[in-house]
Amino acid sequence: MPKPLFILNGPNLNLLGQREPDVYGRETLDDIRQLCAQRATALSLSIDFRQTNQEGTLVDWLHEAKDAACAVVLNPGAYTHTSVALYDAIKAIGVPVIETHLSNPAAREPFRHHSYVAPAARGTIAGFGSTSYVLAVEAAARLVAAQ
Repeated sequence: MPKPLFILNGPNLNLLGQREPDVYGRETLDDIRQLCAQRATALSLSIDFRQTNQEGTLVDWLHEAKDAACAVVLNPGAYTHTSVALYDAIKAIGVPVIETHLSNPAAREPFRHHSYVAPAARGTIAGFGSTSYVLAVEAAARLVAAQ
C-alpha cells in the first residue's frame, strides 16, 4: 500500500453541521472523514485526516506531506483567500495537492472569488458538498496511480 493520502482541513471546519448549514450542509467533519475513508479503502489507499484552525499548522502538515504522503486533499477554508504561505508550501513540496471546498466560492461573496491555493494545486473540486471530498479522493488516487 502506498503512503497515506493526507486530507487536511482548515479553520472552522470543525464546526461543520452547526455552522451555516444552508451553505456547508448538515454533515459533520467526522461524517466526511468516514466517507473519505470508505472511498480511499475501495481505491486501495489509506488516509490521514486532520483539521486545524491554525495556518502555521497547515503549513507544517504540508511540509510533512513532502515525505509522508502520496498526495494531499486540502480544504484550506478561509485561508484559501488569504494565505501566500499555503501557496508557497504547496509549491515547495512536490506532492500533488487537490484543493477542495464544500461550497462553490465563485458563487459566493466577491472576496471568496480569489484563491491563493488554486495556482499551486493540481486542481480544484468545489461546490458539491461532501461529494467534493469523495471526488478529490478519487482524483488523488488517479494521480498516485499515474506516478
